[in-house]
Amino acid sequence: MNQPAAQIPGVYHRKIGDIVVTTISDGYLDGTLDVMRNVDLDKAKQILTDAFRPARRTSVNTFLIHSKGRTALVDTGSGNYMAPTAGFVQRNLVASGIDPKSIDTVLLTHMHPDHSAGLTDMTNGQLLFPNAELVMHENELPHWFDDGAMAKADERSAKLFFQAGREQVAPYKKQTRLFREGEVFPGVTAVPSHGHTPGHTAYLIASGNDQLMIWGDTVHVPEVQTAFPEAGMAFDTDLAAAAAARKRMFDRVSADGVLIAGMHLHFPAFSRLARRGDAYALVPEAWVHAL
Repeated sequence: MNQPAAQIPGVYHRKIGDIVVTTISDGYLDGTLDVMRNVDLDKAKQILTDAFRPARRTSVNTFLIHSKGRTALVDTGSGNYMAPTAGFVQRNLVASGIDPKSIDTVLLTHMHPDHSAGLTDMTNGQLLFPNAELVMHENELPHWFDDGAMAKADERSAKLFFQAGREQVAPYKKQTRLFREGEVFPGVTAVPSHGHTPGHTAYLIASGNDQLMIWGDTVHVPEVQTAFPEAGMAFDTDLAAAAAARKRMFDRVSADGVLIAGMHLHFPAFSRLARRGDAYALVPEAWVHAL
């Protein structure tokens, strides 16, 4: 008998009242801690070492929302921009029994490439979610289509953030809806959390007595940023605003005990946040067997 050579697809279901939320893994991205800001890197490295994580390996998650007979996908993963360790959303959607053509809404937390670069197949310009309305905060498009802002970015950021974002969303122009706040999908309310990007948004899912906060990119390195909430990333558009938004989110979900999920929490991402003095601790939820 041949031993397994690959993981079972990254799919996990979680029921929130009458709504089912499914984590669809896009894979992961590896990197160094040098992209972190406002934190002592030696302390950050020690935190990862103590957590038996000697390197910065970042999960990339997306989330299906099944609500009122409709299906939304929150973020689209990396497409073919961040290969070879990410870009598996399409494969995992099929493995979960979901036809991408059946998805009627794509909610973006923001337009960074590991979130929006799975909208369009850039080898042929094909829309990967042809029947979906593309929905995002009204601040996102003006920023990423600002030639002045693009000119100020370094070469990598100009290509991966500005140019990639433009290429990805342009084919959806006729089916794009922008919001400022409020309910954006049945049972889903936008929670603007600006700073990481000008339109970065979390999504609160509520049904019955249950709630789930999909908090987008509130953290990228969970162990470090929960210990040091002021710690940010080089790719935060506004470092101070991102830190303030992170602290507001931490306060909110820890005070209320709200279940959270994030694009860069370790798969399958469902967790709670506990306050520990001036810091916080992330407590992953145990596997929920029944829906």
